[in-house]
Amino acid sequence: MRFRSVCCCVLLASLLGVPALAQTSSPPAEQPAPGTSQGTQASAPPPTTPQENTTPSANAEIRIARTTEDIRERMLLDRIDQLEKRLAELEARNSSSTAAAAPSAQGQAPAPTPTPTTAAAPPAQSPAPAAAAPEATPTWSIGPIDFSGLVDGYVDFNANHPASMTNQLYNFDVKANQFSLNMAKLSMSHTADPVGFEVDLGFGRAFDIIHASEPNDAPSILRNVEQAYVSLKPAALKGFEVDLGQFVTSAGAEVIETNSNWNYSRSLLFAWAIPYYHFGIRTSFPIGKHFTGGVQLVNGWNDTEDNNSGKTLGLTGTFTTTKFAWTNSYYGGPENPGTNTGWRQLYDSVLLLTPSSKFNAYLNYDYGQNTSPLSVSGTTGSSGIITETTDNWYGIGGALHFQPTSKWSFTPRIEWFKDSEGFSTGKAQDLKEITLTGEYKILAGFLARLEYRYDWSNQLFFDRSINPASSKSENTVALGFVGFFGPKR
Repeated sequence: MRFRSVCCCVLLASLLGVPALAQTSSPPAEQPAPGTSQGTQASAPPPTTPQENTTPSANAEIRIARTTEDIRERMLLDRIDQLEKRLAELEARNSSSTAAAAPSAQGQAPAPTPTPTTAAAPPAQSPAPAAAAPEATPTWSIGPIDFSGLVDGYVDFNANHPASMTNQLYNFDVKANQFSLNMAKLSMSHTADPVGFEVDLGFGRAFDIIHASEPNDAPSILRNVEQAYVSLKPAALKGFEVDLGQFVTSAGAEVIETNSNWNYSRSLLFAWAIPYYHFGIRTSFPIGKHFTGGVQLVNGWNDTEDNNSGKTLGLTGTFTTTKFAWTNSYYGGPENPGTNTGWRQLYDSVLLLTPSSKFNAYLNYDYGQNTSPLSVSGTTGSSGIITETTDNWYGIGGALHFQPTSKWSFTPRIEWFKDSEGFSTGKAQDLKEITLTGEYKILAGFLARLEYRYDWSNQLFFDRSINPASSKSENTVALGFVGFFGPKR
């Protein structure tokens, strides 16, 4: 009997250890990953401001951070379900063999008192997800509140030597040929149990760009807020959660925080196709073992205070397995300032592949459309005829993430983006970019990234020296450093 128990324990340890370690690959929302934070955005404007017209994780990050985090948790729960089934089979076999041997055992000596070791095995293995989770810096907590934060800075070289000292088309790392602060951020949070919250505050170039479309008369403090929402997760509703306040978008394969992505610079799709954040209400709810749905009702894109009386509807869905996750997001609603005429729509799809701990990949597709009122004609007293114009933007991108060691990783990224009428970038053009990023984790909570990026257009768009819009291409090299603390989300 003891021998069988020992065998079961050994088998259980191998089942929990080896498969779990195979799932430690980091999606875009964690170092990244897709997530969720955006991330999202995460993650989607006057035409020359990134994402004003347009998500990582928690988590994918795949929000990407939030979304990516949910995806990773779902994968771990699937693995636990599989292990519990295997344990149940082993338990049944052990019980049947014990029952068969009972008559002869009774004739020799009193039967030993049963122990609950085998029966309690599934609950006892609840720490398994922690073993499969990626390495994280220590949690900084005061009572029930967790603290986390980061400081992100870089130095950049632009071969065009633009007099504006600006990297065009870039997001956050926009300053050329100089040292610059991307962002500094402090977060406070409490996981819903059943009530929780998250507040992310910061400053730097990233926060300036995120809030570029906020009305001038909006409170200035809003420009330092990335997220601020309260969460409700009643235990009786079995996974249903609702958030109220400001949160990063569910769209996109990347998120706002650099250390939760694979590359240092943000993609064209993150910068020009999707929003950064929304203000309103969002829900998420599991349907079965592999699907999580969500519904959102928000003011719109990148505005805490709405620019009209209409509202935008968001729909999200994520299908997860242990080897991939597929997230789809849709946002639609009136987004033209001062009127509810016209409709802005976005469809975002992210496929995150996690075949092993050393290799991950994602594929991201976006399609956006905005209809605007152009003019009103008609006689006095009549309702008039509204003429509308429609702008479209769409693109596709992908990245491969190789991590041969715990210290080093390499990520190539490639994209194509079409701004048909110039709604996002200010000029009708086809854009492409190739990025090569190398990362070295210097210490726990401190990493460096060296990155080469090449952007080109079918139009004269990029500044060269003192001549604006005189080049069709741009080459940059950047060296970024990110220090961060607290749990990865």
